[in-house]
Amino acid sequence: MDIATHVRQLGGMAQKQQLVRRGARDLDLTLAVRRGDVIRARQGWYTTLPETDPRVQAVRLGGRLTGISAIIELGGWVLGSHPLHVSVHDNAARLRTPRNRFVRFDHARPGRARVHWDDRDVAQRGTAMIVGLSDAVYRVVLDESLETAVAALDWALHTGRLDRIDFERLILSLPAGLRDIADWVDGQCESLPESLSRTRVRLKGHRVESQRRLGDLERIDLVIDDAASLEVDGDEFHRDRFEEDRRKDIDIAITGLHGLRPSARAVFHRWDSVYAAISVALAERGIPKPSEIQDYPRRGRRARRKQHGGRHPLGRNVLNFQNPRGGIRAGGGRWGRGEYSH
Repeated sequence: MDIATHVRQLGGMAQKQQLVRRGARDLDLTLAVRRGDVIRARQGWYTTLPETDPRVQAVRLGGRLTGISAIIELGGWVLGSHPLHVSVHDNAARLRTPRNRFVRFDHARPGRARVHWDDRDVAQRGTAMIVGLSDAVYRVVLDESLETAVAALDWALHTGRLDRIDFERLILSLPAGLRDIADWVDGQCESLPESLSRTRVRLKGHRVESQRRLGDLERIDLVIDDAASLEVDGDEFHRDRFEEDRRKDIDIAITGLHGLRPSARAVFHRWDSVYAAISVALAERGIPKPSEIQDYPRRGRRARRKQHGGRHPLGRNVLNFQNPRGGIRAGGGRWGRGEYSH
């Protein structure tokens, strides 16, 4: 019996019971492991993926990818490297290290792994290796910086991975002090550097308009204080657009805006210089320097777990809650409101 083929048909990771239902015997599984056709990720789990794959490491530990690790695996907009975030059942036992199924996981020395204990309802969503998208983003909002959380939500909405109903459900499930992150998210955003730029500029207290129309066919990525524009170039979308981008810069100048076009790498690694250029452009047009919005200080993981009793609230019927104003925004919370318009 070709065990590897059956495992691939099941998404690259399969439990022994699934393979037995397809006719696999213990001898077939043992031979497949000995031949290297499959890897035993964990007792009772078989995979055709490399042992270094984060999904395999999450299963080996005893759970599934969640939080920023799940967003990375799903192709979301994420900057930099991050620890491995793993969701396990709230009654999980016999956890193992991500790299060795024979070594017990040491909670006192987790290394680069972060374990999150979730309710049974979380286990009912997602795949064998990754939690559901809403559960992953919920964890990102709780654990990561504002710009990282906003970028994940921007991506989820822009790509259609998260629809508006799911988005509202997610926002209403968050702790009250985090729900105003909805004011920072923009589903029209088209890239990670654009998302990071928008959040960072708003944190400085500027008004930001996203995707302002330019003529009949084009839009400006960001307009800051109605005086400067920011177009972020990335290799993926701008490598073959040199002439078009130069023409667009001219059109932007004709509208009276000071045009800036930093590269994605500049946004990622030289943001101080990018913002210095924005500040000079605004000063030349007599725009006063705004008061910065201070990012809310992060609470410890223990405090967050205590707030929810260590449990994940997304499984509750939060759609029964309605905002009397008809929206999902909540001011005065952790993120502050900022000045922003779509």
